[in-house]
Amino acid sequence: MKKTVTETLHDGVQLSFAVEEVLHEEATGHQRLQLIRNRRFGKVLLLDGAVQVTSADEFMYHEMMAHVPLMAHGDPADVLIIGGGDCGLAEEVLKHRRVKSLTQVEIDASVVDFARQHFGEFNAPVFDDPRFSVEIGDGSAFARETDRRFDVVLVDSTDPAGPGAVLFTREFYGNLKRILKPGGIAVTQNSVPFLQKNEFVAGFGALASVFPVARPYVVAVPTYFGGFMTLGWASDSEQALQVDQKTLEERAAGMETRYYTPALHQAAFVLPRYIADLAEKARKGV
Repeated sequence: MKKTVTETLHDGVQLSFAVEEVLHEEATGHQRLQLIRNRRFGKVLLLDGAVQVTSADEFMYHEMMAHVPLMAHGDPADVLIIGGGDCGLAEEVLKHRRVKSLTQVEIDASVVDFARQHFGEFNAPVFDDPRFSVEIGDGSAFARETDRRFDVVLVDSTDPAGPGAVLFTREFYGNLKRILKPGGIAVTQNSVPFLQKNEFVAGFGALASVFPVARPYVVAVPTYFGGFMTLGWASDSEQALQVDQKTLEERAAGMETRYYTPALHQAAFVLPRYIADLAEKARKGV
């Protein structure tokens, strides 16, 4: 029998991956890091036993987190990523020619170094791009203290537990609002509502309490078991949500994607009823 690694997602639910090969294991200063190879998902990165990214389906999550706000914004010159240590999200952001600077704030330098070594198939271009810079530090503290302002902020966080919990709070979202330029957009990882109902309601509720415009949108990622994952869109303006498909198609011309399309961009905001109901509950603070 092959060795397996098992992720305990939620009470009563576990997800196991057969291990073809253990590629790396270490305890960093912040978390336990494992890299395995699985027949279906390729390289699988786990932090503290929770799957973070796989080489087979990373493009689904990263494309939708990056391209939906960047295409909608139209002129995203200055972009900030909080988290995202595997640098797959940075790869997608840097496909946009209008991006002049991309700053990534990651708390664990070991994750960035590790990803550069092991996930070069999707992140190698990032480290050669002069627009890209990494700051090792606490993303919540950066958002609280920086004097810089950004067109788009992307929060590629772990789930709301342990060190990642602060990135789902009203205080943190208030700091995101502070560092956005007028008309800027923030997008956050907002959990899998079918299995993380309470987490979704708390996180999206906090986001909606801070930003005048807050909408969840969905992406299907096989790794993140339990149906649709939601991403939280937040801004001070409705304008970017009203960009038509023709304009999106013009902005996307020549860009290679495997998940994102302008039509899917608009469809992603059409929610299944159970998610729409939870979003309404979150807005009411129930």
